[in-house]
Amino acid sequence: MNITRKLNVSRRDIIRTSMMIGASSAFGSMLPRGAHAQEKTLDMWWWGEQELPGLQKFVDGSIAGYKDATVKAMLQDTAVVISQFQTAAAAGNAPDIQYLWNGIYHMESVWLGYLRGLNSLIKPDILKASNPTQLSHFGGDIYRVGWYPLPMFWCYNKDLFEKAGLDPEAPPKTWDDLLAACENLKSAGIEPIGGGIQDGYWSEWYISHGLVQNLDTLGEAVQLFIGDKDFREPKYHEHWVKLEELKNKGYLNKDMSSLELYPGIDLVVAGKLAIGQTVGTRLPADSKATNGRIGYMVMPVFGKGKLAGMPIVDVQGLGISSNAEDPAAAAAFLEYLQSPERLKAFWDATGWLPSNTTFDSSVIQDPSVRGMWEAWGLKPNISNVTNLVPGQFYERAAIPTGQQIVQGAITGEQAGELAATVAKEWKEFNPDMVENYRKWATDLSAPT
Repeated sequence: MNITRKLNVSRRDIIRTSMMIGASSAFGSMLPRGAHAQEKTLDMWWWGEQELPGLQKFVDGSIAGYKDATVKAMLQDTAVVISQFQTAAAAGNAPDIQYLWNGIYHMESVWLGYLRGLNSLIKPDILKASNPTQLSHFGGDIYRVGWYPLPMFWCYNKDLFEKAGLDPEAPPKTWDDLLAACENLKSAGIEPIGGGIQDGYWSEWYISHGLVQNLDTLGEAVQLFIGDKDFREPKYHEHWVKLEELKNKGYLNKDMSSLELYPGIDLVVAGKLAIGQTVGTRLPADSKATNGRIGYMVMPVFGKGKLAGMPIVDVQGLGISSNAEDPAAAAAFLEYLQSPERLKAFWDATGWLPSNTTFDSSVIQDPSVRGMWEAWGLKPNISNVTNLVPGQFYERAAIPTGQQIVQGAITGEQAGELAATVAKEWKEFNPDMVENYRKWATDLSAPT
């Protein structure tokens, strides 16, 4: 899985420029729209083979088995998933169906008028079961059908827990529990917790797990990122203070700053680090490699917000472009992908879970994968909050805060100061975007 590549490209290269897409398109001659009116043909642009091997087989099988329309699929490169779609949409040549990363990655296309709301196109029960996530809500409509989930959690090595005299089936649930476990692990000569932060993604994931502990709604996170609330308030930077505490106590792995995200996760799998952050698509392989000795848990609770202790699930999805000449036909194909037959085919092709609560999980043999599906997929969960941040905040605050704390360059309180400054500057320089974010925050503050 290559989620880090997704984040790198979309934040640094796409969000900064997507709102400046011109009216001309390099793809104007590729997809003549008139062809759709003459024959029932759908164009689908998709991404994910780089992240989830086997998706190509699933897409090909879905197209071959679909009888109500001819579907032409194009696999997109990571670097152009968003820009290619937005350029084509600006010229009126977008595909009927488009792959959409979660959060701001597709919401900017909503604000530009490039995506159709799905409430009137997709059957309500199918749309809900696919878990498009709350981040796909705007203005009372939903803009994505869920395709496959990316549960985000903390993993731990059960063998190392046993070596340190800890119960491998009882991971720490509170911050005090975590500190006690880390002390036992350290005393046993085991590096307790951490990973790899060199590329910055561990830092981003840490915010996702930590910031929510003192939030009551996801809308509150949006207000922080755009400067309507203040990161200097202690509860909003407490997660960075906690990271500083782990560093000062000597609980973080010593090579954390020299490792990237995935090599850091590999340390847990290899039995060289006890606790780290990971993502669900790794779990089948990691569990198999360790004979089921990789455990999973939510971040130990220290906050008092309503979101504290809730599982985090990101979801990749598919949407319908405003250019679609037959949106009902596009919707019918998306519903077909959510049928029991295709959900099973998705599992068979990828070895991973589809995003649908009606999926027959009896096919899951690995107890770890089954447990994660039941706890993260079927129970109430929340979305990844860093999929809400503007690109400037991501580059200047989300990434460097964790890196600099681990390096001892700043304190947790100073990280809050940095985040507040960046949010304030973004707000001042992007007045045209502020209102869209505020409307989004309203939707994200509503009960689901």
